[in-house]
Amino acid sequence: MKIARKKKLRESVAKLFMWCAMLVVFGLVISVIWTIFSKGCKAMSWDMVSKLPGGGFYIGKEGGFLNAIVGSLYIVGASTVLGLIVSIPVVFFLNIYLKKNSKLAYVARLAFDVLFGVPSIVYGAFGFTIMIYFGLRTSLLGGIIVITLLIIPIFIRTMDEATRNFPRDILDASFSLGATRWETLKVVLRQIAPGIATATLLSVGRAIGDAASVMFTAGYTDSIPTSLSQPAATLPLAVFFQLSSPIPEVVDRAYAAALVLTIIVLLLSISGRFITNRFSKNKV
Repeated sequence: MKIARKKKLRESVAKLFMWCAMLVVFGLVISVIWTIFSKGCKAMSWDMVSKLPGGGFYIGKEGGFLNAIVGSLYIVGASTVLGLIVSIPVVFFLNIYLKKNSKLAYVARLAFDVLFGVPSIVYGAFGFTIMIYFGLRTSLLGGIIVITLLIIPIFIRTMDEATRNFPRDILDASFSLGATRWETLKVVLRQIAPGIATATLLSVGRAIGDAASVMFTAGYTDSIPTSLSQPAATLPLAVFFQLSSPIPEVVDRAYAAALVLTIIVLLLSISGRFITNRFSKNKV
């Protein structure tokens, strides 16, 4: 009886800690969202999301931050496409073309784990050094390149975990039926589609919210870039620059920019969940 009571007590204490941890996390999330929405809605207007910064925008006059919205979408969209183009072949090479216990695969995964944990400001400093070496200026292209480098390890490690859990029996069955490696890749690609969607969601979420790397490489401008050689503004930098202003109206606009950024991330999360569930239902 005493042993049963001790086990029950330990179980109750463990449940209490889990509930407390969940409530703390849930409370922090609600607090962050409430702060952003309550302060951002005060300054939010159609002009904020439909107009470029006008003269005196940073001292509280007319204009909006359309330049930052478009710049973020340009950089994140292009870097996501490039990241997928590079990452998917690497994942397939590690899991299908190499042997299961290959030393090369082990070293490659270790390297990508290290790159996964490197702070974004280090990527920014690396990109900035390369740009100086080649005589390049801050530009949309620089931002795209450094964000692509930032999210490739996220793509590869997330998709790699999904692919490693793929049943090897299906691969053996495909090869035994005379399928080529390319035909087998199509089967694997369909099965790991939810993993690709999850990797894309995680990568886009980090890319669109990063400020340190694009500060060095993309720069900032009050206009929308029309070529890869022009600087580009982003929402995180818009929040950073406006939040450091001593003018209350400009600080409120920083929260408005943060609100737009939060809404974009929430929409991406919801879309990612929908796509993942759809792929999961349609897997063969």
